[in-house]
Amino acid sequence: MAESGASALTPTPRAPVSHPSLARAEQFVWRTARVLEQRLFAYHFRGGDAAHVETALDAYRNEDGGYGHGLEPDLRGPASGPAHTARALRVLDAVGRCGGQRVERMCRFLTSASTPDGALPAVRSAGSGDAGAPAGPAGGAHAGELLATGPVVGLLHRNEVWHAWLFRATDFCWRAIGALEHSHPYEVEAAVAFLDSAPDRPRAEAAADRLGRLVREQRLAVLDPDDLGTHPVPPGYAPREHHFPHDYARHPHSLARAWFTDAEMSRSLDFLAAAQEDDGGWPLRRARRAPAPALEARPAVTLEALRTLRAYGRALG
Repeated sequence: MAESGASALTPTPRAPVSHPSLARAEQFVWRTARVLEQRLFAYHFRGGDAAHVETALDAYRNEDGGYGHGLEPDLRGPASGPAHTARALRVLDAVGRCGGQRVERMCRFLTSASTPDGALPAVRSAGSGDAGAPAGPAGGAHAGELLATGPVVGLLHRNEVWHAWLFRATDFCWRAIGALEHSHPYEVEAAVAFLDSAPDRPRAEAAADRLGRLVREQRLAVLDPDDLGTHPVPPGYAPREHHFPHDYARHPHSLARAWFTDAEMSRSLDFLAAAQEDDGGWPLRRARRAPAPALEARPAVTLEALRTLRAYGRALG
């Protein structure tokens, strides 16, 4: 579907392709990252043990089965929250440990945190101990929304986790995605995270096709990184908080990959590779609400960049 919209683009002269340095990224992680991100780097790139990642993650776990204590850097405080717990699920998924009694307890917490229709809020009610807000403009801080629900439900489906709450949450995601007419990049990313693992594959493919047309029509992806200055960012985003094809299709098997031509994806990955900074890390493109969360977030952003480049077969020099 992407070919008709992109073939008319005039090619822009490109600088020589940059190759990221895994060695510099590693030094950045050792110098700046929390123990959790250090263990994740070791697991993904140095043959580290998944058990060490789980041990580091346990420091953020609460007795109610949820996670808190600043696991999601943009949110502070000890209380369990959906955003912290969603990040914990991503960590477990990344190391192949998303299952068992630990995840059962997490699902019980998510059930308690959800609205009657199964949707998760981005931030729990006032007084829960969280401060701050998640990335992207949320449509009502405490209402259930696709932004918070889609990634969690998709991840649980991918790992074949079944829980009574999932039925309601899955129905919510289908309804929310079907109702999208105007959106923003983080919400689209959440929809993709659900659709990539939703059990009904024909329905997911049809929904992704419609969503891809919306992304192109509403210019929610930068197709030529050399033309950033003229590309709009959604209301509420930081001035240069642009999103690119690789942000939606973080691996080549994502349904979002079909939204972009090979040339568009190649330019996007070139831009990602060249974004490595002098200290070895990748920049935080979203708004910086406070110095400490921004410092804690960059190692995770760096890991994500490295994993995306590797998924597409890019050399990590």
